[in-house]
Amino acid sequence: MFLYNSELTGFAHYIYYAGGSYMRKHIRYISDLPIHYDLYDVFSDKKEYLNNIGTGGLSFRSSIFIESGMLISICIQFVKPVDGIVVWCKRIEDHFDVGVKFLDISGEFKVRMVDMVCYVEHYKKEVFNNEGRKLSGEEAALEWNKKYAKDFPS
Repeated sequence: MFLYNSELTGFAHYIYYAGGSYMRKHIRYISDLPIHYDLYDVFSDKKEYLNNIGTGGLSFRSSIFIESGMLISICIQFVKPVDGIVVWCKRIEDHFDVGVKFLDISGEFKVRMVDMVCYVEHYKKEVFNNEGRKLSGEEAALEWNKKYAKDFPS
């Protein structure tokens, strides 16, 4: 397996070689933006943080185990909620990483959602490089929203 994970470009891409036939269909962009999610009939409005996102789905950190096959609604700040299905959940030390596949959302919306995450991550790096301020994903999203969201295509 080859993993490309670049701090400069902010994306991860997995390709399986020799003995594996699977190749990830969607590039994953690394992010720590906050999300809120609802598990239907279980609980609502739980806050966690992204690991990465692509046009096919996303991964986030969770304080609880979430069963594969669960329907989930995810809201990224300043983007309308999207529905998905949990496709995997793995324990990583003191938390769980959860993989979600998006359900029935248009290609255009998926691209805009990923673009918005990339713009916020770029803003976070730009602020650090130009001002020396290290922003969390949440702080960067709030600042970016105040400055640039009005110009972002909806």
